[in-house]
Amino acid sequence: MSINNNGRRSFLKKASLGGLSLAGMSLAPIGDQVAYASQTVKMDSSPSDLRITDMRVTSVLRTPIIRIYTNQGLMGHGDVRDIGDYRYALMLKSRILGENPCNVEKLFRIIKQFGHHGRQGGGVSGVEMALWDLAGKAYGVPVYQLLGGKYRDQIRIYCDTTSSRDPDEFAKRLKARVDAGYTSLKMDAGIGLVKDTPGTVVNAEFWENQPGGMSGWNRIPGSYSNTKHPFTKVQVTEKGIDMMMEYLEVMREAVGYEIPVGVDHLGHFGYNEAIKIARAAEKYSLSFLEDLIPWQLTDQWRRITDSTTTPTQTGEDIFLLEGFKDLLDNRAVDMIHPDPVGAGGLMETKKIGDYAETKGISMMLHHASSPVSLMAVVHAAAATQNFTWLEHHFVDLEWYDDLVTGIEKPIVQNGYINVPEKPGIGVDLNEEAIREHMDRDEPRQGVNHGTGFFEPTPEWNEVRSWDRLWS
Repeated sequence: MSINNNGRRSFLKKASLGGLSLAGMSLAPIGDQVAYASQTVKMDSSPSDLRITDMRVTSVLRTPIIRIYTNQGLMGHGDVRDIGDYRYALMLKSRILGENPCNVEKLFRIIKQFGHHGRQGGGVSGVEMALWDLAGKAYGVPVYQLLGGKYRDQIRIYCDTTSSRDPDEFAKRLKARVDAGYTSLKMDAGIGLVKDTPGTVVNAEFWENQPGGMSGWNRIPGSYSNTKHPFTKVQVTEKGIDMMMEYLEVMREAVGYEIPVGVDHLGHFGYNEAIKIARAAEKYSLSFLEDLIPWQLTDQWRRITDSTTTPTQTGEDIFLLEGFKDLLDNRAVDMIHPDPVGAGGLMETKKIGDYAETKGISMMLHHASSPVSLMAVVHAAAATQNFTWLEHHFVDLEWYDDLVTGIEKPIVQNGYINVPEKPGIGVDLNEEAIREHMDRDEPRQGVNHGTGFFEPTPEWNEVRSWDRLWS
């Protein structure tokens, strides 16, 4: 069955048309087998000669989307984390211009010193994702293959559900998620639902009279929002806990016990209050209680985790594997919850998951950014063995899926996302939809996106500092 070089192309064409499988080539010479197996590999790029020529940004859903350009016409995309500053990414541009984007680890080592915890990790993470997108496109393979291959073809989603002060209405909203095909849920059922009832929360009145009140989302220094949990001196009374548990009781009556349900945004209070709530919630078999206290407080996390059978988890604001090690080495939580759009990107997320696995700890993934990074994160989830669920934050946003093309719609089907098989992260931008929904400046809210639609960024081309961290 030997085939000379002149006849190989003709043979492969005929073999493809005839549906010949690789198994049917098993008796052919190795050169013919390799030629047949690689016939679909992208050949119109030259990965070794690929170079970065530009980086630009736009913003949608309060998420900066970066685009990296190359000398061969390939473009890669990634997100800076939701509500993050696009400049976290653009200041990295001068460090990677002229480099080969396929050298992802090399470039990551150059830029990772400029990331930090919370949204400050978004620039490094977004650039890393865009590099993987380019490398996958250059070699004609999906990103999960570059991460070592996949453990699963579908990624299980857990979704947020909007809150209601009416327990029955809240439960109806959760049940609607189940009816829509979701098999894992999250609800925000904290002290914010009960604090206005007298006798439920200690020290609430003090914080309500401070600038910003008890809102968990403001930039006011010294406000409740910006005071770490142990220092608020907020306590939850027995009456308050009973009211909080009513939401869980009605929820379980509505969705049953087959569906994993976690709880987030419980409030800012110390670990003793967290323990009381976690113990009270044990009878409802929650899948997790999230971010009960700041992630940095390892010893206090360990006290909470050891005191209850309700699983604990944290991690969406942690940057790099190094940031997770103290929690993992001390087994201070039951699950970890990195956001790849802030944790350092796709390979770093896989490293975090792999390290957690050695400690017997599973990994959920947080996500609240654009569908660009949602699909990028799917590749990291597919490539990591101890992955469980991926968050979808925009279930109710009708035009969310419209922002990308090249993928089967809807993106989430029966509670799962299919792992893309196209090169790179597997999606392209729908530029018309991006332009329609692009973030605008909001001076009244102190938000200055200042990005436009992938406008030139020559002011970020030159390095203006000496970056070495040692003498």
